[in-house]
Amino acid sequence: MTVQVSSAINGNILKLGNGFNALAFREKDFSGAMDPLVMVDHYRMTQPTFGAHPHAGLSAVSILFEDSRGGFRNRDSLGNDFNLMPGDLYWLNAGAGVVHDESPRPGAHIHGLQVFVNLPAALKQSAPSSLHVKSQNMPVFQDKGVRVRIVLGDSNGLQGKQSPVLPMTILDGTIAPNGSFSHQVNEYDSAWVYAIQGQLSLEINGEKKNLSQGQSIALPQLNEQPVNTLQLNNRSANETHFALFTGQPVNEPFVQKGPFVMSSHEEIVQIEADFAAGKLGSIN
Repeated sequence: MTVQVSSAINGNILKLGNGFNALAFREKDFSGAMDPLVMVDHYRMTQPTFGAHPHAGLSAVSILFEDSRGGFRNRDSLGNDFNLMPGDLYWLNAGAGVVHDESPRPGAHIHGLQVFVNLPAALKQSAPSSLHVKSQNMPVFQDKGVRVRIVLGDSNGLQGKQSPVLPMTILDGTIAPNGSFSHQVNEYDSAWVYAIQGQLSLEINGEKKNLSQGQSIALPQLNEQPVNTLQLNNRSANETHFALFTGQPVNEPFVQKGPFVMSSHEEIVQIEADFAAGKLGSIN
């Protein structure tokens, strides 16, 4: 079976103020194959940028790379107030609505991914929840120049923490020159692969793609084989750094407006009114 892989997509440059620079990827760029991901920003942040802001109908997922420096203060209307440290993950299931703020501590340099994960309509009004996974609690796969952090989910017999809402695997890995890494993508899952640094070649069930730094591809839902082997190869002379997401698509229409991802325009209007009325809570 040949898998229909999307074209390699370049991230769009996104700059906000003097302290936030990103490459931005949006689900519309992949003709739906990115589902359940709505957006991914690969960013560097050195100054507070967004301030307290609402979320609803989605999960907002923060993944810090290990080369980040300093603390990333995380606060939300669930009562959380702590520092994310280099390598950490924070999964905020916004559900029916939360208020959130993340900002670098003075002198910090934060390097990571900010991800919006869609929620099925049946969960968009669920109670908010969160999960903080510290870097030291993430299993690490190592073999022949390959090092892969199991940020969430499982790979190669190693099991990390599980998503608090929908099953998802998130991997953050490096591959030395001439090295390769394989991951089994479950039946009915889709996948999204991003070349953070260096060059990457990808093979799955007869399909091959090449990614350059700053490019990503999406693999739509795989439903004809119970096991699909995704192989990532580094054929270049320099180390490659990649991120891989796999999960079951929601396969439902949605409307996004900024930090809200709802099932209809009417729900967007309602959640905006709820936020204006203070119904999503506050950060003290």
